[in-house]
Amino acid sequence: MTTNVINKGWFNPISLTVLLVLISVSIILSVLQIVNVQVFVLLILFSGLLATSIRIADQWERAVVLRMGKFKGQSSAPMKGLRGPGPFMIIPIIDSVSAYIDQRVRVSAFKAEQTLTKDTVPVNVDAVVYWTVWDVEKAALEVQEYQRAIEHIAQTGLRDTIGKHELSTLLQERDKIAEDLQHVLDRNTNPWGITCQTVGINDIAIPQDLADAMSKEAQAERERRARVILGTAETEIAEKFELASRKYTDNPVALHLRGMNMLFEGLKEKGSMVIVPSSALDSMNLGAMGGLVSLAKSNEAFAHE
Repeated sequence: MTTNVINKGWFNPISLTVLLVLISVSIILSVLQIVNVQVFVLLILFSGLLATSIRIADQWERAVVLRMGKFKGQSSAPMKGLRGPGPFMIIPIIDSVSAYIDQRVRVSAFKAEQTLTKDTVPVNVDAVVYWTVWDVEKAALEVQEYQRAIEHIAQTGLRDTIGKHELSTLLQERDKIAEDLQHVLDRNTNPWGITCQTVGINDIAIPQDLADAMSKEAQAERERRARVILGTAETEIAEKFELASRKYTDNPVALHLRGMNMLFEGLKEKGSMVIVPSSALDSMNLGAMGGLVSLAKSNEAFAHE
């Protein structure tokens, strides 16, 4: 359960020190018979009241002081309704510290479970909101338990946002949706003296069967793209071969040289064997070329021996 304020009790280190000193002085005066019993009792009561009137607010806190149950505002200094940071005094019995309100940036986690998207997909969404109190008077007087109110309104806003978007939009535009939700929360909490600075969406969980289906769909899409790329490459290669064939048709010498180069590249590796059509041997004189290459390799092997 969340709370708005910090309960510090009636005493603090300064008030306890003052109380102990005053009680010690009262006891010494009573022992020395400087004061009688009635005055001693009055001194003890005065010490207790003075000690309870001393309060301390930390650097990041503001104390809300009510006088006879009424907030005095900030105009009647030093007896204003907001005190701190640092030590301050109140009038015992008449004044009371209603709350110590923390003005640091705080974070609240909230979630929406089994909430339907616009395309009727149930999702679980975890999010956080960073907020701070910028007007202590409004936060103390305008709303009860403002931290719980922020958490509830954030959860409601998150459910509304999910219902307005499809699942694909939630997954792809998470930052934009978080920004829109932050504006909604800030608009609703500003009258309370609270501003929502940032909203972050931590996780979006979808049903396992839907996740498996989406995974298969993504894999099929990747395979389709790979096939398209392969087909495009094959088309480009065929176009290059067509262009080359036209060049070789008009230039038989180039075709002959290309055939000789291909044969040489195939035979220069050890243990390689190249199979070519008999028509190619006749048209490009590859047989003679193969013999020359084989003779060269034999001579090279003999030289190494």
